[in-house]
Amino acid sequence: MDRRESLRLMGGALVGGTFYPWSPHARNEHGEPLILPDPLGRFTPAEPITAITLGAGSRGNVYGGYAAEYPDQVDIVGVAEPIPIRQERYARLHDIAADRRFVTWEHVFDRPRFADAVIITTPDDLHYGPCMRALEMGYDVLLEKPISPSEQECRDILERTHATGRIVAVCHVLRYAPYFVKMRELMQSGAIGEVVSIQHLEPIEAIHMSHSYVRGNWHDSEATTPIILAKSCHDLDILRWMIGRPAERIQAFGELSWFTADNAPEGSTARCMDGCAVEAECPYSALRIYHRDRQRLYVFDLPEDRSEWDGAILEYLRTTDYGRCVYRMDNDQPDHYVTNLQFAGGVTASFSMEAFTPFGGRRTRVMGSMGYIEGDMTRLRVVDFPTRTTQDFESATLGVDQFAADGHGGGDWRLMANFVEAVATQDPTRLTSTIDASIESHVMGFAAERSRRAHTVEAIRV
Repeated sequence: MDRRESLRLMGGALVGGTFYPWSPHARNEHGEPLILPDPLGRFTPAEPITAITLGAGSRGNVYGGYAAEYPDQVDIVGVAEPIPIRQERYARLHDIAADRRFVTWEHVFDRPRFADAVIITTPDDLHYGPCMRALEMGYDVLLEKPISPSEQECRDILERTHATGRIVAVCHVLRYAPYFVKMRELMQSGAIGEVVSIQHLEPIEAIHMSHSYVRGNWHDSEATTPIILAKSCHDLDILRWMIGRPAERIQAFGELSWFTADNAPEGSTARCMDGCAVEAECPYSALRIYHRDRQRLYVFDLPEDRSEWDGAILEYLRTTDYGRCVYRMDNDQPDHYVTNLQFAGGVTASFSMEAFTPFGGRRTRVMGSMGYIEGDMTRLRVVDFPTRTTQDFESATLGVDQFAADGHGGGDWRLMANFVEAVATQDPTRLTSTIDASIESHVMGFAAERSRRAHTVEAIRV
């Protein structure tokens, strides 16, 4: 098939077909609706696979929501969660028996194996222990990224997966987003000739940066995970997947430039509600973000009675890091990070992760010998050099952009569908994001950190 024919056959919308209606279970961690295309239901097991969720926080509820919506595919039969209100709400949603509700992940493995799979959505530094134990006991595993904050632990999990013959899917959900599936299809089909180079931008969005990587769980790279892995192993993975060639070398630069004590405005205080003189005008004011604008409240275990929210939010701002001044945190994550990558065959890629943008999502440009692709997760534009024609692949449907509805482009629940199929058939080749495929992005990320800290160009050896 030549380039023009491949473009013609791919033409039109990124994804067509019928759409399922919204569901209260189809929500991402920000509470935004996931819009699900009909092909999601392409596989239904003879009976639901059974799973235990370790960590009933935001990501645990995203994947658990799939089971609540499709009980014919997944039955959540156990949960481990140390925060009582989260455990109780999760157990109630999935009707989990009292004797299968656990405080920590270790308690789950005190019992003989009682499910097909384990969903690991614990904090980053608690991925290794439960994953290794689950594999020893014969469970298949859905493992939230990053695999581990340690390169050696990542390699240990890969080795244990091979030794046990179990299935491990890593939550590189962008591989399942229809937008990136289409971009890869265009690149691999020869629609723009030979791929020569890529520019890829991950705009974190300024408030998201302050929320997650200054005040939030990932503010300390040593205690959790370097931001290149915590936020951007998705992007390193998607570049490797779309290019279809191994990465060979990487060079990285990045610093924490703005969220430091040196930049604290005059009159600012340790907490935003301590009489800060500039609170009303500060874009990062905790009172503005959480209390007045009601943004990103998924990190707070708020009462079900919304009339009690004001007091509960203010108490969190008085007592947790989410109420602290962004210039007076003990954070160390870079707020800008750039990498240069060389892949086999001379293909190059530049990747930038930037905090200071008013938008999130991803922006990508692909330069080919016979064409060009540009996209922003809502539209792909393809330029054909020989014919000088331009073709747009639109994604809007039902008045809502199906790919922008959640930050992962609709990939979260497609990942779950893929995992169910692999476990039900005991066929890891049905997975798009096996641990064998996902390990490379982590090796790239660890190499990037070495390069950034030591000012070197690092070889990538998987």
